[in-house]
Amino acid sequence: MAATQLHLSPVQSSVVLKEKVYRALWDAIMTMDIYTGDEPPRLDERRLAEDLGVSRTPVREAISKLEQQGLVETVPRRGAFVVRKTKDEILEIISVWAALEGMAARLATKVATDEEIAQLRKLFVTFETAQGAEARIDEYSNTNIRFHQNIIALSKNMLLKEMSDTLFVHMRAIRAQTITERDRMKRSIIDHMHIIEAIENRNTELAERLVYEHCFGLAEHIDNYADYLE
Repeated sequence: MAATQLHLSPVQSSVVLKEKVYRALWDAIMTMDIYTGDEPPRLDERRLAEDLGVSRTPVREAISKLEQQGLVETVPRRGAFVVRKTKDEILEIISVWAALEGMAARLATKVATDEEIAQLRKLFVTFETAQGAEARIDEYSNTNIRFHQNIIALSKNMLLKEMSDTLFVHMRAIRAQTITERDRMKRSIIDHMHIIEAIENRNTELAERLVYEHCFGLAEHIDNYADYLE
């Protein structure tokens, strides 16, 4: 299978050019299918510079920054690649993510407004059944990912969000990869509805526990079936 390509738009030159290039690469990596293809996606410095309409220098600096964050790895004589995690590493990421999202759900029951919490349920109004989700799997997959982002946002804790950002690159990719496997979509819908109800009812302990269970359900699935991560 061909490696996944990044889709980028030209960046306008400005005093914050380096940051714009970095954010453009970050956003592109955030939305790509890291675990699709025979090898990790390669970052072609020359092509990236052309796509962004900039010189190679800010691209090189952005790749270096992403490498420092553990999202990119430079292989001698081969180039820079988006990092793919092993199964054991993914399981560790899920454990840490469960703690962060569980705390976010706990905080959401205390600090989010009713109107903000209502947005969680609105995400799923067109996916009331597993059959409805299956008919629009790509749309449901994106909604599933936004759901978890929104719980983090509802915590209104910027440090928690910053801590989760790097992990989210891999959480997003692995959720997108596994959502169609072994009836996980149906389980996902049920879990999400229970989490939403707990947050709506301001049930702090239950909301946190349900998020933990949902995350570790994903971990169990990966441990048992995600042989492609070995």
